[in-house]
Amino acid sequence: MNQEYIISDPWSIIEEGFDAELVKSSESLFSIGNGAMGQRANFEEDYSGPTFQGSYIGGVYYPDKTRVGWWKNGYPEYFAKVLNAPNWIGIRVTINGEMLDLNHCEVTQFRRELNMKEGYYKRSFEATLQNGAKIAVESTRILHLEHDELGVINYTIKALQKDLEIEFCPYLDAGITNEDSNWDDQFWEILNVTAEEDRAFVHTRTMKTHFDVCTYMQSQLFVNGESLETMPKMETKEKNVRARYSVNIKEGASASLVKYAGYVVSLNHEPEALMDAARQVLDKGIALGYEALKTSQADAWERVWDMADIAIEGDVKAQQGIRFNIFQLNQTYSGKDARLNIGPKGFTGEKYGGSTYWDTEAYCIPFYMATKDQQVARNLLKYRFDQLDKAIENAEKLGFSNGAALYPMVTMNGEECHNEWEITFEEIHRNGAIAFAIFNYERYTGDTSYVPEMGLEVLIGIARFWHQRASFSTAKDQYVILGVTGPNEYENNVNNNWYTNYTAKWCIEYATKMLERVQNDHASDYERITAKTKLTSEEIEQWSKVASNMYFPFSDAHNVYLQQDGFLDKELVTVADLGKENRPINQKWSWDRILRSPYIKQADTLQGFYFFEDHFTKEELERHFDFYEPFTVHESSLSPCVHSIQAAMLGRMEQAYTFYLRTSRLDLDDYNKEVEEGLHITSMAGTWMSIVEGFGGMRVKDGMLHFSPQIPEQWTNYSFKINFRGSIVKVMIEREGTRFHLESGPAMDVYVNSERTTVN
Repeated sequence: MNQEYIISDPWSIIEEGFDAELVKSSESLFSIGNGAMGQRANFEEDYSGPTFQGSYIGGVYYPDKTRVGWWKNGYPEYFAKVLNAPNWIGIRVTINGEMLDLNHCEVTQFRRELNMKEGYYKRSFEATLQNGAKIAVESTRILHLEHDELGVINYTIKALQKDLEIEFCPYLDAGITNEDSNWDDQFWEILNVTAEEDRAFVHTRTMKTHFDVCTYMQSQLFVNGESLETMPKMETKEKNVRARYSVNIKEGASASLVKYAGYVVSLNHEPEALMDAARQVLDKGIALGYEALKTSQADAWERVWDMADIAIEGDVKAQQGIRFNIFQLNQTYSGKDARLNIGPKGFTGEKYGGSTYWDTEAYCIPFYMATKDQQVARNLLKYRFDQLDKAIENAEKLGFSNGAALYPMVTMNGEECHNEWEITFEEIHRNGAIAFAIFNYERYTGDTSYVPEMGLEVLIGIARFWHQRASFSTAKDQYVILGVTGPNEYENNVNNNWYTNYTAKWCIEYATKMLERVQNDHASDYERITAKTKLTSEEIEQWSKVASNMYFPFSDAHNVYLQQDGFLDKELVTVADLGKENRPINQKWSWDRILRSPYIKQADTLQGFYFFEDHFTKEELERHFDFYEPFTVHESSLSPCVHSIQAAMLGRMEQAYTFYLRTSRLDLDDYNKEVEEGLHITSMAGTWMSIVEGFGGMRVKDGMLHFSPQIPEQWTNYSFKINFRGSIVKVMIEREGTRFHLESGPAMDVYVNSERTTVN
């Protein structure tokens, strides 16, 4: 099925025409959120066709008991499920006695719009019901960025033929289930269902984790824009509550229900104070009213776009793609709450548990550093520092000691909760991304305070892990790292994955360098940290022995580092010679066949060349790119962005542009045929990088910004802003050259194609 149905538009995601087979895909693509909560674009009215109903709350999860066929020592006890929360969007609509259901009526003029500029989701259609009633419906939904416990829906019905008797039944429903569940456990305990005049509340608590949530609603009824002071009939049941409003309208007239609703959570309020908190949110929402909330939402998004936008002239599909990515990133994580992080699906689905992956450090931090205040990125680093004790516990469960830390592949609270052994036990390169993020943050912001305050303890735990994880090979007379999975998850349990070995060496060397600096510049912090960690100079010497004598597999015949020891033992058939009927291989082939193949899911060796670009020459990058990219199937959302950046660095703009379009429109065009499961949020930050670091060539060297700008032939020009060390600079790249404008902050010097220029 071809899913390239989204209409090109620079500021909106638009679908025209109703197709039941696309409903679940569109529920993902038109998802909305505000950093604290989010939801798939489910219909407000009842829908009996295939649908994936999902509403989610940041930080709320359930520890679903691990389900494996063969238990292994060290397995996590649970997989953290992002929970489908009680549904507050529902509005049952009855027209002349017949329930509105798009699966059972004639639908025309169907249109959806996700307005990214102003931050709302709008849907409209005309429907002829089986009883002959003909109506036009328009629904607009907002999850407010600033009042982030509040959502509002404006649902309007117009009588196109004949007079209508309409019944609106807005409801709250806690009788929900998860699409993603191991044992079909009950995730929520319903504590109380309450109605107060025209308000309703459902108090629920998650099983095991005991997050209390109060879901609430209050509605207002209008006819032709005039408020009807009418009280609904309230009906409470064990799992749900609804309000019943009835209204009669003449042909040509319209009736609107404005529903204010949302969640208040025990993360932010005492459990016994939740209902009072919900009442206060409703008081504020009702006092402001729908129009004022819609206006202030547009204002809030205008402030976001003023800093985060990338404007492209001459290529609408490219423009739509990058704005969709930036929009979803800002819907997922605002930076306001240091307890939250960026889940791979954000608020758009349940796959991956909605948890924290190494994607945050490897891909997301650069975006948040450059488009928000540096405190946002610092909060993401603090998140890992706060979970250091859990990382040490994770390592202890696998047999490591002495404060060695292994950060989890997947987590909600610092505990590992991924239960595929080849990932949990072997994809240990994630530790390197945590350390690299500390380096990258300091390199970009110039903030040297994080390392002595928090970062050094993290680096010590990671260095201890790599020291213990490496083995000395007598045959090679070098240290090796056995039994790992690199970023290419299409190879499991391999020896000496080059990226893992290189990262391990770098982590130890960086930790040692930071120890020396803190000792010299922050003596009291050094004494505090070494006393706490019981670190000795002898231990540091043992680390250095491993780092200085690390083994790296290399092919003299190809003059490249090998992805792992056995890579050349494979039948090296390139992707170009792989028939289309075999793609994607993760859906067409057995796992055994994938593991024996040379095919690479995402940048692996090239991920190392991306992180440690300054360690290698351009010629070395070109050699490795030419060797590995032809074997890469790009079946990870994280793959195209790295390859786009490197193709641009090599001056291969046509290839770089192709990769950019794939990463920016991965979900919009459903490249991987899985968008109905949710969006690929963390890879969207890589899309931003592919323009700023790829086409713009932005790098930080010796505390200064360097640019090597290029422009795809499809574009007339493009521009973006960078928040760098207190100065906000607009970069405008045109065919005639590159211009800079200092928006705020002190003047600064930048380099463009190695020439220094002052921006003031």
